[in-house]
Order: sequence, then structure tokens, then C-alpha cells
Amino acid sequence: MAGKTDTEVIIGGKVFTLSGNESEEYLQKVANYINNKIAEYSKVDGFKKQPVDVQNVLMQLNIADDYFKARKQIELLEEQASEKEKELYDLKHELIAAQIKLENTEKNMKDLQTDLNEDSRKIIQMETELKGYKKK
Repeated sequence: MAGKTDTEVIIGGKVFTLSGNESEEYLQKVANYINNKIAEYSKVDGFKKQPVDVQNVLMQLNIADDYFKARKQIELLEEQASEKEKELYDLKHELIAAQIKLENTEKNMKDLQTDLNEDSRKIIQMETELKGYKKK
């Protein structure tokens, strides 16, 4: 596990020191995300007219909304992955069953070919014997 990281970031024009077990790059990415949200909402007139504490709550609500939507997307993707795994499992079993059926069919065909060859040999032998009796 990586050691604790301390890094300075700028959020909303103010410098903060963030500490965590994550990399400095990750902490900068988080700060960048917050700055993008601030910039996005700073363009909305209705948002700018709100008191700072209301702005902060609206930002928190928006970030929580992003979080829950991302969690829902993860759940859907995990569900799809699970369905694909089940489908793959079923297809593998179908493939194995088809391979076994093919092997059995090939064995039956080989046995039938052997029987046919044996029967052909017997027919030739009988025809030869029959010709021998006709000549007598």
C-alpha cells in the first residue's frame, strides 16, 4: 500500500493541502473535478444569485447526484457483465455438448463404414462363390 500523500491543490481559487493514501495525480484530479463543477455552475445566473451556503449545498447535491448516477451505471454494467458471463457459460456447455455429439456421430459413422466395408467384402465373397457354383 502506498504511503500517505500530501499535495497542494487549488479549489475555487483557494489553496488547500489534501492528504490521503491516493497518488498526488489522483488528488489533483479530484480538485480539478470540483473546479469544473464550480466553473459550470458559476455560468448559471440563478446559481450566482444564491447565498454562498446555498451554492455550497447545491454543489454538494450535484456531486452526490453524479455519484449516485455513476453507482447506478456501475450496477448496470456489473449486471450486464454477469448476464454475459452466464451466456458465455451456457454457450460453452452447448459447445461441449455439440462436440460430444459430433464425436459420437463420427464414431457411429466410422462403425457404419466398417460394417459397410465388411458387408461389401461379404457380398464380393458371396458373388465369387455364386459364380463358382454356376460354372459347375
